[in-house]
Amino acid sequence: MTRFDFAFTRAYRVAGAPFGVTPRTAWAAIDDDLLFVHFGPWRLRTSLDNIADATITGGFAFIKTAGPAHLSLADRGVTFATNGERAVCLEFHDPVTAIDPIGLLPHPNATLTPSDPEAFLAALGGDLPTAG
Repeated sequence: MTRFDFAFTRAYRVAGAPFGVTPRTAWAAIDDDLLFVHFGPWRLRTSLDNIADATITGGFAFIKTAGPAHLSLADRGVTFATNGERAVCLEFHDPVTAIDPIGLLPHPNATLTPSDPEAFLAALGGDLPTAG
């Protein structure tokens, strides 16, 4: 299993702490078949085969991404952000659960901020796009 810590800026660290989002509790891991994401009390788990696309993105507004996990009202995507500069956006074939554990709000995509987005994409493997 390969673990990727999240890249925190000071402002995001302060905003996330009251929600249990800290460098110790925010990370992603990839093994041969699965992706695991921990973001404070929130969890996402899916098979690597469920990832349809992965791209590097960034330029997020602090107010829309700092603190707890965020749900996009536009497309039901989930954001696990610890900085606003660089992230990886994952698109799924089948929506996944993360914000609510019983699955009433499945997410067609997830954005996360690993400390090394390029290495994270490489660890996902396969024929996923890496441009961004």
